[in-house]
Amino acid sequence: MAPDPKSKSAPAGDSSREIVDQKVIKALAHPVRARALAILNERVASPNEIAKELGQSVGHVSYHINVLKKCECIELVDTAPRRGAVEHYYRATSRVFIDDEAWRRLPASVRPSLTATLLQDLVEDAGGALDAGTFDAREDRHLAWTPMIVDEQGWGDINEALAALLARVLEIQAASGERLTAAGEPGVQVSVASMAYETPAGGDRHVAPPKD
Repeated sequence: MAPDPKSKSAPAGDSSREIVDQKVIKALAHPVRARALAILNERVASPNEIAKELGQSVGHVSYHINVLKKCECIELVDTAPRRGAVEHYYRATSRVFIDDEAWRRLPASVRPSLTATLLQDLVEDAGGALDAGTFDAREDRHLAWTPMIVDEQGWGDINEALAALLARVLEIQAASGERLTAAGEPGVQVSVASMAYETPAGGDRHVAPPKD
């Protein structure tokens, strides 16, 4: 999940946007739902498969899958007989973004768990790439960490720059998808991440040099 770089705060009386925001908030208000939705953004999966990946019971995951269905974040795409029962397969209906307004509406108690879930998934994804030897396979891979001190205007400017970067990355993804479809090629699987956050004062920080 990431902030939508193109979205703006909804004007007063925009009931349709209010409904969408509330659905997103409810969908992401539990870490199991957030992680299940992240999985279904990447591929089609069943509650049983998701439960195994998350280390949760099937019943627990099925409950949260039903919540995601009611929030219209996922849809049923297939069924298959499994040991006398029917296994249901879902996919995300659209990639969910949380803009600044929706993030402000999330209960303060929910935000840390969502952030922790995203960071955990990011670390696991990067760690898997390291283990597989793909993280450093390309000489032009990018990795940068740049601690700094800025004023309030600088903080706002950084967030605007990152939102613009995300918008451009999504445009590149869309254009790549069209070319790959036309060429019938599988493409290159990549992960792109960006973060900006306030750090505690007075801590010792070892700054790694940026890699362009």
